[in-house]
Amino acid sequence: MTRSWDWATGEGLLGLDNPEEWDAAFERGERCLGTAAIGLAFNCPLEDASPRLVRATQLPDTAQRGFAFTAVGTAARLNGALTPELYEALRTGGPGRRSIAVNAVDDTLTFVPSRDLPPWLKRWAVYVTVRDKLEAWWLRSEGAVGDVWRALRGR
Repeated sequence: MTRSWDWATGEGLLGLDNPEEWDAAFERGERCLGTAAIGLAFNCPLEDASPRLVRATQLPDTAQRGFAFTAVGTAARLNGALTPELYEALRTGGPGRRSIAVNAVDDTLTFVPSRDLPPWLKRWAVYVTVRDKLEAWWLRSEGAVGDVWRALRGR
């Protein structure tokens, strides 16, 4: 049975299970390719979905590129691994707080065993852990100083 996908609205694309259909839509310049990439991540083997996910992370539309990185995070969740090309796409997307790839990086750090991560991502994980701990200490000390200040002022 041949399914008809609504590329204009994205209706049904989360069920996309045919990488060749994604390729054809990419060649036609269809919208919602990032949404369809999530469908590929859900429904296709990682090896088949990976090249399409990489291409989707380079889409010009920011929203669709964001969905593509969601698809990369989904692939990490479902497979417990990523391909070298997907790790490179995450690196290119940037792991920082304001990056479009931040959630995909977080999913990868959560669901892929540390021993399987590339060295740059292991270093990022250490950096994030230290940064978050320092931020927590800072906020706690800020609250304590505020409490002391209010007590001294008699409130």
